[in-house]
Amino acid sequence: MIEYVKTILQKVSFSKYLFERELRKGLRLISPSDIQEFKDWCYLMFGKIHQVILNRYFEPAL
Repeated sequence: MIEYVKTILQKVSFSKYLFERELRKGLRLISPSDIQEFKDWCYLMFGKIHQVILNRYFEPAL
């Protein structure tokens, strides 16, 4: 499932709205054991263009 979510995010990365929507949906599909690997991949691939969105979903609330 993680590879499917990665593929979708790559296809919609041009749009902040679509990226955030698909990231939210993807996080529900990925097993808890794969979340750290997925987080690392997301920051590597999209950290420069979607860092604010990634921080919203991956950084713990203070």
